[in-house]
Amino acid sequence: MLKVLLAADGSEGSLRTARKLIEMAGWYKEPLDVELVNVHLPLPNVGGFAGVVVSREMVQRLYSEEGGKALAPIKKLLDEAKIKYTPHVLVGDIAQSIVDHAQKTGCGMICMGARGTSTIANLVLGSIATKVLHLATVPVVLIR
Repeated sequence: MLKVLLAADGSEGSLRTARKLIEMAGWYKEPLDVELVNVHLPLPNVGGFAGVVVSREMVQRLYSEEGGKALAPIKKLLDEAKIKYTPHVLVGDIAQSIVDHAQKTGCGMICMGARGTSTIANLVLGSIATKVLHLATVPVVLIR
């Protein structure tokens, strides 16, 4: 089985990327096993009474609910295509979390959307896709 990390943020670009991965599934001799990943940046630690007003469980529930919403349409597409997947909602630096999860789970490829910003915009603003390209030790497929 070819293990692929599919990064998803709930955008139309994520759906397009999932559709393309499903289309590409037939290109491989072995079936795909997808690590379906959504990553949240951690909420800032404001200190003081924050732990009293917003509990750790509430924050975890927020990550889980938002991640579930982002992954739901892609899960439906993968189910319809009969492609095996394992969903994950991670918290941390987005690019680093994607690369770390791919490495930890033995993925042979990372598939993700690219917004298509210009090279100059990438230099000024940075890009999660660009960061993943620099950090990854496996092939990265960017879908526009």
